[in-house]
Amino acid sequence: MIDSLIDLTHLRIIFALGMLGYASFTDVTKREISDYVWLVFGVLAVVLIFFEPQFPETLSNLGISLIIVPIAIIIWRIGLFGGADAFALIVLAALAPQITLSQNTITPFTTFTNAILISITPLFVNLIRNIIQLARKNDIFEGFNETRKKKILAMFLGYQAKNPKYGFSIEKKVGKHRKLNLVMHHAEYAEYCNTPNTWITPGIPYMLLITAGFAIQLFYGDIIFNFLGLTI
Repeated sequence: MIDSLIDLTHLRIIFALGMLGYASFTDVTKREISDYVWLVFGVLAVVLIFFEPQFPETLSNLGISLIIVPIAIIIWRIGLFGGADAFALIVLAALAPQITLSQNTITPFTTFTNAILISITPLFVNLIRNIIQLARKNDIFEGFNETRKKKILAMFLGYQAKNPKYGFSIEKKVGKHRKLNLVMHHAEYAEYCNTPNTWITPGIPYMLLITAGFAIQLFYGDIIFNFLGLTI
């Protein structure tokens, strides 16, 4: 029974990584993910339940993991990430409920909170990119009439792209001047900018962050809980 449990856990991990890997690949290459991905792996998640040797315990663990469902749906409806990202978190919660290979603490929200922390990284990548441009004496704010504070904030949020492809404009024209337009872009409906030499915030596929967040959960656990030394 123990061997069966271990094998089933590994199988869940393989399916979860396969789902996230495929979803990430199609999100990067096509910027869209077929709903069939969630349907197929959702069905797999249900089927695996009936092979669990500890059926009642599995259902209890699954119920706790699915606490993420309303959170994911609310964040999707607000527009902070797309529907595919919400479905990924929901199906992942059913497919690999609170699974980790480490001895560290995890929660039903670990993959999501890990992904949020990873999403901070592009802010510093943008900043370094802009500092390099300034060091090369490039006037990245040419034509802008803005305060220093707003320019500094923009340096974290984006950069001036010569030929933008997958990014959202964070500038607008007001009279003769260009102005920074630092507003939230709806993940589902905002259109990519293709105007040359425009300040943009990069449209990083959140699926990549979810995948990375789950990988960290597997091998390290919950970043926040481990950093603070918290246990459950």
